[in-house]
Parts: sequence; C-alpha cells; structure tokens
Amino acid sequence: MANQFDITYVFNFLPKLLSYIDITLFIVACSMLLGIIFGLLIALPRLYKVPVLQRLSQIYVSFFRGTPILIQLFLIYYGLPEMLKTIHVDVSKAPVLTFVILTFALHSGAYISEVIRAAVKAVDKGQVEAAYAVGMTGYQAFTRIIAPQALAISLPNFTNLLIANLKDTSLAFSLGAMELMGKAQTLGAATQHFFETYVSLSIIYFIICFGLEKLFISIEKRLLAHEQPLVTEERQPLSRRWFKGVWSSQPDKGGFQA
Repeated sequence: MANQFDITYVFNFLPKLLSYIDITLFIVACSMLLGIIFGLLIALPRLYKVPVLQRLSQIYVSFFRGTPILIQLFLIYYGLPEMLKTIHVDVSKAPVLTFVILTFALHSGAYISEVIRAAVKAVDKGQVEAAYAVGMTGYQAFTRIIAPQALAISLPNFTNLLIANLKDTSLAFSLGAMELMGKAQTLGAATQHFFETYVSLSIIYFIICFGLEKLFISIEKRLLAHEQPLVTEERQPLSRRWFKGVWSSQPDKGGFQA
C-alpha cells in the first residue's frame, strides 16, 4: 500500500524525471517527422484519386485510426520481427525505441494525412485556377499558392496532434522504454509514493504541452498575418450638408466638398 502523501517527494522527483525528458522528446520529434512523411505519401493518392493507391491509403488510415495505439505497439513490437523472419531479416535485437518510434510514426501518419487532405481542400479553387491562368505549373501552384495557405489552415489540428502524441508516449513504458512514464513507474515502485510521482509527472507534461500550445499559437499568428484587417484611417466627425436638395454625410475637413 502507498505511503501517506508527502509534498517533498514531488520536488525530489521532478529533477529525476526531467533527466529522462530528452528520451520522450526524442520519440515525439522522430515520430512526428516520419509521420509527416507518411502522412504526405498517404494523402497524395487520395487527393489525386489514384485508383489502387487510394484504396490502400484508405485501409491504412482506417486501421491506424480505428485501433488503440497500445495494441498497435504490441502488434509492431511482437509481430513485425516475426513477419520479417519470413524474408530472412532479423530485427529481434533492435532497440525498443525503434519499434516505439515506428509505431507512433505510423499512427501519426494516418491522422496527418487527413489533416493535409482537409487543409488542401479548404484552399479556394479559384486561386489555383488563377495560378494556372497566369502560366504557373502544377508544382508552382502547389508550392506558392496551395501549400502556404494549407499550412496555416492545418496548424491548429497539427498542434493538437503533436500534443496528443506527446501524451501518448506515456504508453511506451509498456514495452520497457525508459522514458518519463517508465522512470515514474520505477520511482513509484522504489519509494511506494506513487501519487507524488504522478503529480510530478503531470506537472512536467502540463508545462511542456502549455509551452507547445503557446509556441504554435505564435506561429499561427505569423502565418495568418496577411489576413489581419488593415489599420483604417482615423475616423473623422461627419457633418450633415445640404447639396442639391439632398442631405448627405461627409467628413468634416473644414470645407465643403462637392
């Protein structure tokens, strides 16, 4: 049974947990970078409606969005080595982090593909047609017109996905990965102060997520700076003037303007 709550353990656990934050951030960074690549490769067949690849991408997205990530971790960690043995490839001695990063990358790629697809479709088609009308190629229209706007549109959803991915990394300890959650489990088992351990862990996760949220809000404002309303001229008092039998309101600039 756990011991009575002691706040001093919270402060003692914080530096010990922070020493493992680099592993958690490494998992998040690698999985998101690979996830962006996977997501783009999966989104393109659906955007351009490539017959066979479109159906395969739909199956991929449905599977990774329709199954819990914990099950995906077990399937890839235990199943992938067995599948590769059939082609005489032995990955049984690969580090646990390899399977963790691969799982999170595949999982994130399914969601990122939907984010990309929705963002690209949200761009006004008239702008694309205008780009073609002035002589741009398909690549130029995508990189100069579609991509910048799609990036700004997709950023809030991408931020939510990044934060969710960060929190999901706490499941990596189920495979033995010694990241934040794995270290927290070790400290709790050694001291029998599990509650203090989870309080410390929640503080760290909250600070990281809060910082990421503020960072991406700032980036989003920069990307959408062109959509900010222009500063209007200072309003001047209107005066009622009689002109050709009609009362009209015009800026009072000290003289009548016809």
